[in-house]
Amino acid sequence: MLERLFKLSEHQTTPRTELFAGLTTFLTMSYIIFVNPQILSTTGMDRDAVFVATCLAACIGSLIMALVANYPIGMAPGMGLNAFFAFTIVGAMGYTWQTALGAVFISGIVFILLTVTGARKWIIQSMSPSLQSAIAAGIGMFLGIIALVSSGAVVAHPATLVTLGNFHSPELQLAVFGFLLIAALDALRIRGAILISILTVTILSILLGLNTFNGIVSAPPSLLPTFMQLDVMGALQHGLFQVIVVLVLVEVFDATGTLVGIAKRAGLIQDKKRLERALFSDSIAITAGSLLGTSSTTAYVESASGVQAGGRTGLTALVIALLFIAALFFAPLASSVPAYATAPALLYVAILMMKELVEVHWDDLTESVPAALTALFMPLTYSISNGLAVGFISYVILKTTAGRIREVHPATWIIAILFFLRFAFFAE
Repeated sequence: MLERLFKLSEHQTTPRTELFAGLTTFLTMSYIIFVNPQILSTTGMDRDAVFVATCLAACIGSLIMALVANYPIGMAPGMGLNAFFAFTIVGAMGYTWQTALGAVFISGIVFILLTVTGARKWIIQSMSPSLQSAIAAGIGMFLGIIALVSSGAVVAHPATLVTLGNFHSPELQLAVFGFLLIAALDALRIRGAILISILTVTILSILLGLNTFNGIVSAPPSLLPTFMQLDVMGALQHGLFQVIVVLVLVEVFDATGTLVGIAKRAGLIQDKKRLERALFSDSIAITAGSLLGTSSTTAYVESASGVQAGGRTGLTALVIALLFIAALFFAPLASSVPAYATAPALLYVAILMMKELVEVHWDDLTESVPAALTALFMPLTYSISNGLAVGFISYVILKTTAGRIREVHPATWIIAILFFLRFAFFAE
């Protein structure tokens, strides 16, 4: 049955190899079951329900990837997208989390249509490589400032806006220890470095009396507080057009870049039909996640660890899906994890994303200036949306004034104009 479903011999792999690859990927991406509830619960969402939604969304997304695309890629709610959901749409813009879920659902439908019609490829091909890299780096910087604030390393200051936190605080000291532990374990190529750090800091915080221990295993909590709670009509009535555009753009570039990159590493890029099915699979996963009660689901770059371990088929993704189902029974442990235990994970992911800045064409000002503005505006205005807007608008203006208007793709013009209209008529 496995041979018939996944064509193992054709891809020169075995069930044992795929099983190990799936376990490897799960260990490297399972931190999301602790981090995602921590982030989304800041909006007022029930933390336990978000935990269940996270596990189920990851399971469903990975299962679709396994059975539809036969790709060795794990899916789960995306980092960056969950921060945009919690801290921009709900936190800064003041919308309810139900309305934000409605916006995620609409973005998923749009994403499906873009994939089916081929417009997704058209948008990707239109984007300047420098701007693509800056978007990834900027989201990383956005995650970084969230991590530094939640850990207490950076605090507000009336004169300088921000300043250094109190390093005598035991919570901050544990966060610093957790970050250094991740970096050390990752340098030693130990699987699951982020997960090990989160669990270690949590255990230490309990032993020091800084946090309460709620247990390890229990029956899964109820999903009802978030299940089907999305407000689609509210998202349309509130005019969240700009938010939906940002969600779609980030989903397009993040997911597509991850899928293509991992497909190349696995030697699967030549099979265009499978790649198209993979692109369609991750589109479907977004709508499923919004119905369950979580932010946008996407392909995880951590899947590269499973590919490195030999994963070549959907059996790897199937193993990941089953492990996320098993994780449902660890809700008490997830609820015991404090914010300063997940902050190091956010910061480390942020640093990994910031390496994209080396791909910017710094010797060309019409490329580097919009890229730098994109990356800077995301953390400093606490909004991925603002970074994208400034980046696209400045890119079009600089290319035009430099007499290089032909280098601007029609899709880039459309996106820039939409963002300009947002600033002109729909300013926050």
